[in-house]
Amino acid sequence: MTQELTFGQRCGRALKHWRGTPASARTAFPGTTLKAIETAIAEGEQTHRAEVRLIVEAALTPGMAYQGVTNRERARELFAHYGVWDTEDNCGVLIYINLAEHQVDIVADRHVGRRITPEQWQAICRTMTAGFASGNYHDSTLQALGELNSLLQHHFPATGERSNQLPNEAILL
Repeated sequence: MTQELTFGQRCGRALKHWRGTPASARTAFPGTTLKAIETAIAEGEQTHRAEVRLIVEAALTPGMAYQGVTNRERARELFAHYGVWDTEDNCGVLIYINLAEHQVDIVADRHVGRRITPEQWQAICRTMTAGFASGNYHDSTLQALGELNSLLQHHFPATGERSNQLPNEAILL
């Protein structure tokens, strides 16, 4: 379901995304932050059965932005593309950050989606976007991951040894 936008809105949105570059993603999420995210995901996955992926996209292609592709649609596309759905317990969770739109979206596999409410997902997204608004990408992302890990631990506690099914590294697009 793409956004219904006027011609001017489409052009403005495409221009905003055209200005987003991989360099802006690396500035917001430098190597130290990426390593901290990887560690937070790995440590969290020791306490619960879910698999967490985090993707940061500097911007959509101008064509996608012009066509009105929503943040949710893009998150679902990446959820499928990176196989976040393909976990043993159907417990994959994708956190998608679109820097050009200043939006965060979470897509969860069906097993997780049945247990966690939309309000709980939105609270985690708000933790991130509130920090992002003040340029605090590092701490707000780690705080949101902590909240997510606590929620997943509550609903899907670890039950012993298990393999890591998805990489823990954040992806920068």
